[in-house]
Amino acid sequence: MLTQHRITPSLTRVGFAALLGELALASTFALGEVAHPAKLSAEALTGAGFTHPDTIVTETPTGNILDFTSLKSSDRKFASGMYAAGAQRFEITEPYGVDEFMFFLEGSVTLTSSDGTVTVVNAGEAVTIPKEFTGVWESDGYRKIWVIYSATGEDL
Repeated sequence: MLTQHRITPSLTRVGFAALLGELALASTFALGEVAHPAKLSAEALTGAGFTHPDTIVTETPTGNILDFTSLKSSDRKFASGMYAAGAQRFEITEPYGVDEFMFFLEGSVTLTSSDGTVTVVNAGEAVTIPKEFTGVWESDGYRKIWVIYSATGEDL
């Protein structure tokens, strides 16, 4: 059972540490499970991560798209994972919808904003696309790590 504490100037470091321990224990019980970090190992980043049974494979005329989610937050508004695709070109005419950070492990992408501004992102580089982005996405193929935030929890 959680012991009630009031934080006062006289609360000792030991007492504060005990309080934090009890709060952590209480939050673990409230969630019903222990949360663990989601690691993408060096081996996973070479592409081995796509062997995970939860990998989504989408067949396209230019090759398979592989998408693996390594973490989805408990509030369903934040997620991270890895993605690989072949040649693509598509126009984003409606706002992108999510804020997405991407680190490219292989290949590149050319992003042309609706005002004509061109951003080229190569392997070893990163880009963050705001949810309001519209424009053209072009690539000959790539593999990336992605991190997405969606205030509504949609599109994750």
